[in-house]
This record gives sequence, structure tokens and C-alpha cells, in this order.
Amino acid sequence: MSKKVLKMPKFKNEGEEADWWASPLGRAYVKQKSAETRSRGTHLRGSSMVGMLNRKSSVQIAIRLPSADLEQAREIAERKGIGYQTLLKMLVREGLLRETRRS
Repeated sequence: MSKKVLKMPKFKNEGEEADWWASPLGRAYVKQKSAETRSRGTHLRGSSMVGMLNRKSSVQIAIRLPSADLEQAREIAERKGIGYQTLLKMLVREGLLRETRRS
């Protein structure tokens, strides 16, 4: 019995993409891709954006956030299957790019 090969759909916007990744189908896609890489003997960690963030040199900082915001970030990150600090870095990056485009 062969398993159905899952394909990533085209997304109209980031919200639609985020909803898909958080859905059972999106999680099944991640599991399928992980199994494929393990069977090839390679190991991928996170998305291309996570890889990009990890390749850049980082500076450690301390930042105070409201506990409710931190809890929300942890919940979202868990749904997406990434670390909350990675999620926060992604959100900061997105915000900086958006503000740069406004200028």
C-alpha cells in the first residue's frame, strides 16, 4: 500500500499559508518531508527562513515582553513546530522589512 504524496499548494497570502501549516495536512506534509530526508540519510532543521536566520551571526540581547505576548508566541510557535525565539526573530525581521518598505 503506497502512501499519497502530499504537495504544498500555492498560497494567496501569508495568513492562508500559516493556516495550512497549522492544519493536519500541513503537519502531515512536514512529517512526510522529514521521513524522506531521514531515508536519504540527511537531516534538515526547520524551514529555509529558519536556516537563513541561523546562518546569520547573532547578537545576544535581553528584551522585556508582556507575559501574555510571550505565552502567545510560544503557543503559535508550538503550532508551527518551531521554537518561540525563532518565531520572534521571524516576526522582528518581517516588521523591519515592512517598515523599511514604508520609508
